[in-house]
Amino acid sequence: MNKMQMTRRQLLKTTGLAGGSLIVGFSLPGCASRFPKGVAEDSLRPNAWVEVTADNRVFLTLDRVEMGQGTYTGMATLVAEELDVPPQKIEVVFAPVADHYKQPDFGMQITGGSTSISSNWERVRTASASVREMLESAAAQGWQIPITEVTTEDGYCINRQTGARLSYGELVGVAATLKVPAKPKLKPASEFKYIGKHNQRLDASPKVFGTATYGIDVELPGMLYAVLSRPPMPGGRVKNFDASAAQAMPGVKAVIQTDHGIAVVADRYWRARKAQGALKVEWEPGKIGTPSTEDVFNLYRRAADQESGSSVRSEGSFTKARSAAVKLVEAEYQAPFLAHATMEPQNCTAHVTDDFCEVWAPTQGPDIARYVASRESGLSVDRIKINTTFIGGGFGRRLNQDYVAEAVAISRQVKAPVKVIWSREEDIRHDIFRPASYHRLAAAFDENGKVTGWKHQIVCPRILDHFARDAAGVIAPSWTPHFMVKAAASMAPLINPDPSPYEGAAEVPYAIPNIDVRHVQADSGIPVAYWRAVGHSFNGFVVESFIDELAHQAGKDPFEFRDELLANDPRQRNVLRTAALKAGWGKPKEPGVVQGIACHKSFNSYVAQVVDLVVENNQIKVKRVVCAVDCGTVVNPDMVVAQMEGGILFGLSAALYGEITFKDGQVQQSNYHDYQVVRMNETPEIEVVIVDSNVSPTGVGEPGLPPLAPALANAVFAATGKRLRQLPLRLA
Repeated sequence: MNKMQMTRRQLLKTTGLAGGSLIVGFSLPGCASRFPKGVAEDSLRPNAWVEVTADNRVFLTLDRVEMGQGTYTGMATLVAEELDVPPQKIEVVFAPVADHYKQPDFGMQITGGSTSISSNWERVRTASASVREMLESAAAQGWQIPITEVTTEDGYCINRQTGARLSYGELVGVAATLKVPAKPKLKPASEFKYIGKHNQRLDASPKVFGTATYGIDVELPGMLYAVLSRPPMPGGRVKNFDASAAQAMPGVKAVIQTDHGIAVVADRYWRARKAQGALKVEWEPGKIGTPSTEDVFNLYRRAADQESGSSVRSEGSFTKARSAAVKLVEAEYQAPFLAHATMEPQNCTAHVTDDFCEVWAPTQGPDIARYVASRESGLSVDRIKINTTFIGGGFGRRLNQDYVAEAVAISRQVKAPVKVIWSREEDIRHDIFRPASYHRLAAAFDENGKVTGWKHQIVCPRILDHFARDAAGVIAPSWTPHFMVKAAASMAPLINPDPSPYEGAAEVPYAIPNIDVRHVQADSGIPVAYWRAVGHSFNGFVVESFIDELAHQAGKDPFEFRDELLANDPRQRNVLRTAALKAGWGKPKEPGVVQGIACHKSFNSYVAQVVDLVVENNQIKVKRVVCAVDCGTVVNPDMVVAQMEGGILFGLSAALYGEITFKDGQVQQSNYHDYQVVRMNETPEIEVVIVDSNVSPTGVGEPGLPPLAPALANAVFAATGKRLRQLPLRLA
C-alpha cells in the first residue's frame, strides 16, 4: 500500500483507536464538566480548557464568567485561532470550581480586574496549540510523512503532498496516545485568521432567542420561591416580628428567620412577594449605628486632619517644593457611594440536603460562592457543587456572595430547592457599594510656571477589609474551621496590600519632580465592594480634574499642558494625541459647544477621551465622546469598541446622576427613578479609535470609564468657568 494513499478507515483500523476523545490541558480529578446532550459519555471527562471529541466537536471550558463583557467569544477566538477551527464551531461550557481555573494573579477563580483575556492569552492558546500539534502528529503518523507536511484548516488535517484530509474527530483516537507537547508553537500574528478580526458575538444567538440560562431563569422540580426582608440599615438586626398574617396568605409555605433577615417562602414568586408586605418586623441598629452621608464625610475630614496617611508614592520632596513655590494651588474633591444597579437583580437557587448542596448562581466568584455555601450549609466544600450561569451584568457586584448565602440558608431550613430573587428596590438599597472618598490636593509652581510638586491625600476605606470576610475562605485550606477563617479575615488590614483606595492616583503619569501620594484609612462600616474600575473610578476623576486646574493656572491649553508633561510616557501621550486629533481639539465648533479632555491608564490599558457638550439652563448635554484606547493586541475589535462604549455610558450615568445617600442609616434611593442612568435620548455620539499595538492584550472592561467624568467636568469648566469638584456633577 502506498503510504500516500492511506484512507481514514485504514488509519483508524491500523491504530485500533477509532473511539474516545482527546483531552488536553490538565486532569481535574473529581470534577466533571456538563456538556450538552448528544455528546458521547466518554467525552464527559474533566479537562482544563480544550476537548475534541470523536464526533468532531470542539469544546472550550470557559474559566471566566460571561456577564456581557465578551469572554465567551474572546476566549473561544483564542481556541479557534490556534486550533484552526471557525469560532462559531467552538462549543462553550462554563467551568466547574477547580484549582486550574483560578485567576493566576488573584489566586481565586474570579472574573474581575479586566483580566480575562490577558490572563489567558498564552495559556489557552498554548492548550489549543497543543491539541493542534497532537492532531497533526497523528495525521503524520498515519500518512507516514513528516509533521511539517501536515497543515490544518477548518477542523481538518491536510496532507500538503496529496491534499488528503482527515477531520479532527477521526484523529483523536491516535492523538490521545501521544505525548502532550511541552512548548507548542503558537501562531505568529502575521498568520492570524480570527484574532484581531471583527467576529460576531457567539453568545448573541442564545441571548436573542432566549436559550441562554441566566441565574434568574433557573427552574428545578419542586422549587420554592423566597423573598427576604433585610435590615434597613447596614448591620441591623431583627428585634421582633409578627408573621401570622403572612403565613395565612395563599401559597405561603414558611416564614423563617435567618442571620440575613426574615424570609417568606412560597410556591410562586409573586405570592411570596405579596406575603412579604404583610410581615410586621421591628429592626434595631447594629454596631455601626445609623450613619448619614454627612457623618461619613465628616469622619473622612477628621481623619484627614488628624493624620497624613500611609505613603503610597514618594518622589523628591513635596515639602521643599512647597516651601520654594511661587504659587500654590489647593483643592478638595469628593466622590459618593455608588450602587451597581445590574440589569439582572441579585438571585440564587440552592438545594441543600443532609449531605449535599447544589447552587445555581450568576456569580463572578464560583469558588467564593462554594465557600459561602459551605459556611451556610455546614457541609464541607467537597459536598458543594456550584453551577455558574450567564450573568446579566456584574461590574464587581457579583464578587460578593450575600445572595448565595441567603439562598443556601433558606434551603437548609425548608429542606427543598429554593430560588431567592431580589426586587429592584432591594437591589439598590441593599447593594454593597462603591466606597465614598474624600481628597485633598496641592500643587506647587516655580517662577517659570512649571509644576514642581504634587500632593494627593486620599481618604476612604479599603475594599479588601470587607471582601476578605468571604474571600479568605477560598485562600485558607479546606479543613480550616469557619471561625478561624473569620479571624483570618479580620487580619486582612495587617497582612494584605489593597491598592483600591489609591490606584490611579499613585501612578499619576505626569513628569513632576516631587510627588507625594498618601492614603488615610477611614471606614464608616457601610459595606463596600469592587465597582467598575474600582479606585480608578474616583481617582481618575480627581487626578485629571486637578491637572486641568493646573493647566488653567499655568495659562496653558489643557491638551498641550498634558502633552508636555507626558514626554516620558509615550503610550499615554499617543492616545492623548490620537483622541485630540480625532475630536478636532482646538478647532472651531458649533455655537455653544465646548470640549474637555482627560486621559488615564488603568488595568494596563491607556485611554484618552474628549467630550463635546453644551450647557443650557444649567443642564449638561453631552453631544459627543471621542475615545482613543491602547489595549495591546486586540482579540476582537468589535468587543473593544463595545466595552469602551459601555464604560463611557456607565461613567456618564455616574458622573451626571450616580449617588447613594444615607439618612438615619438607611439608603435613600430605591429604583431607577431616583438612582438614574442615562436614557437613550441622552446618549451621545461615541467614536472609538483603537491604537495599534503588538504587546499582549490588556484590560478593556473597565478602562473606558475613568476618563469620562473628568473630561466631562473639564468641559463644564470650559463652558461655565465653574470647577465642579464633587460627583455627581451639578450646576444648580
